[in-house]
Amino acid sequence: MRRELMEYVRSQEDLQKFIREQPYWYRKLSRNPEERDTFELAAMQYYRKTIPDRVAKFQNQLAMASIMVEMFQYMKQQNGL
Repeated sequence: MRRELMEYVRSQEDLQKFIREQPYWYRKLSRNPEERDTFELAAMQYYRKTIPDRVAKFQNQLAMASIMVEMFQYMKQQNGL
């Protein structure tokens, strides 16, 4: 693999872990270094760091918080009777 590409991968911990877990990317990048953007996107999808993944995570957290608020309100009503 080209030196500048290897240094780039080493500079980012997620990319370094991803290339160790998915070694076919090492071979693919060695043959086609211009696939770096595709490699980064694959790593982001693997670790669920894309924008849609982050939005879904936020929605799940918001739904959980909403359920907790409803539960506390219900418990408050039960204790008030």
